[in-house]
Amino acid sequence: MLKVDLDYRIKDDIELILESERINNKELSERSKISRTTLDEIIKKGKTTLSVYEKFYSYIFENKYRINSVKEEILKEKYKTILFHGSKYGLSEINTDGSRDNCDFGKGFYLGETYENALAFVCETDRSSVYAFKYSLSGLKVKQFDCSMEWMLAICHYRGTLGEYSKTPKVKKIISDIEKSDVIIAPIADNKMFYIMAQFTEGEINADVALHSLSASRLGMQYIFKTDKALKKLVPIEKYYLCTKEREECTRKLNERSYEIDTKLKLAKREFKSGLYIETNY
Repeated sequence: MLKVDLDYRIKDDIELILESERINNKELSERSKISRTTLDEIIKKGKTTLSVYEKFYSYIFENKYRINSVKEEILKEKYKTILFHGSKYGLSEINTDGSRDNCDFGKGFYLGETYENALAFVCETDRSSVYAFKYSLSGLKVKQFDCSMEWMLAICHYRGTLGEYSKTPKVKKIISDIEKSDVIIAPIADNKMFYIMAQFTEGEINADVALHSLSASRLGMQYIFKTDKALKKLVPIEKYYLCTKEREECTRKLNERSYEIDTKLKLAKREFKSGLYIETNY
């Protein structure tokens, strides 16, 4: 189990805006509609109420400060190895049993390579947050996948759509390798991508169509820390507030990406008509 004890760093963020805009607390109060007294209290104590967090971070987002994304760049320059986790309800502690059994690779703690990856999985939830972690893979057994048949079969197995194909020697070997590993590194698969995978396992499309369609996702890689040994290699370092405006912008981008994947699927069906279907390969 890993303890997570982080608050939003609003004090630092206020000081950044004061420096960047070359303004004082009085001027920031007038612009953000946050009382001078409240701003002084935040500078003193380093925290405030949810309504004030929303007001401040909405103000800076509307004024073109993409502070969370820029922090991602700074952290990566400083620490090199950084991962992100989106949480709908906040984190106080982490364990390997925290996820659902039918996640992409079973139980474990799931993280993405980028802030945007993590935001995408929680952007439709009020009061959600993104967390940044330093990590090391030293001394851990790691299994890595690319956008391949093995990756697709593993996800379909854990999500429960492979049926009898889960009992084949090839799939059993894949799952055995996963369960013996401390960390899995693999392309992220959201629900839109899983819909395409399910079409393959149901025999509606062939493997070439599925994999070429899935390659349109460009969601990056996910890291699944599956053992207590792996969790000890994580260090929580920052918690990001997600204002309503930022979450709404992310939702719009996800909708646009959904249309792109639909188009890629239609084109792939036309171009790859002679690929192998699941019943002919497994």
